Amino acid sequence: MSERPQRSEGRSRGSDRGRGNPARSERGHQAERVGLGGYPVNLIVAGKRCVVVGAGRVAARKIESLLDAGAVVHVIAPQVGDDVRRWRDEGRLSLDERAFTPGDLDGAWLATAATGDAAVDRGVFEAGEARHIWVNAADDPASCSFTLMSVVRRGDLVVTIGTGGRSPALAAYLKDRLASELGPEWAVLLDLLAEAREALRASGRSSEEVDWRRVVDSGMLESIRAGRTGEAKELLQACLSSSSG
Repeated sequence: MSERPQRSEGRSRGSDRGRGNPARSERGHQAERVGLGGYPVNLIVAGKRCVVVGAGRVAARKIESLLDAGAVVHVIAPQVGDDVRRWRDEGRLSLDERAFTPGDLDGAWLATAATGDAAVDRGVFEAGEARHIWVNAADDPASCSFTLMSVVRRGDLVVTIGTGGRSPALAAYLKDRLASELGPEWAVLLDLLAEAREALRASGRSSEEVDWRRVVDSGMLESIRAGRTGEAKELLQACLSSSSG
């Protein structure tokens, strides 16, 4: 389940539960949300076998993200969209043009169900549960062992937004807003800070002794944004020198 607007946005949940008693109503809503709030992680899928069941428009978005992350993608679907077929022809993924069977998840590290058929997607989830494989089902939180968040990337800087599946539209809105505010200068800033941190550790100094918030607030970002990366490096070194004094 990804954090983007889905067809289920307009459905109300528990509209009659706890009517007239706000505390009871809130407890009812919390009970319905059990399992949606999770433990945020960054899955390293590079080189891992990831099975995607479905090959339409929604599946293509999931597949593209997995390919960009370096996953070894295998797709299973009786009907195949143009994007998936092109990626197969380019050698970027493998493809079986047929219906899904539970054994298709044997040896998989992660699975995605995006067929639009609730029964098939549920079957993928149950096959994954039996094999201890994480499964994400598009627009079907009950058939997910993990959910996807909206993501803003600037180099290795990653900002994610999630709503526990409650409002994908809000997550998408916040993603667009952050994307407009976080320019490419943030990726450069991250590179400079990471290089400085590694240099400190290589010299035997602890990176914990540096006031990194003061470093970030030193004007480095503004210098990078103006194209004066050399000036940003000088500001960084000045902050590091004062921290060692």
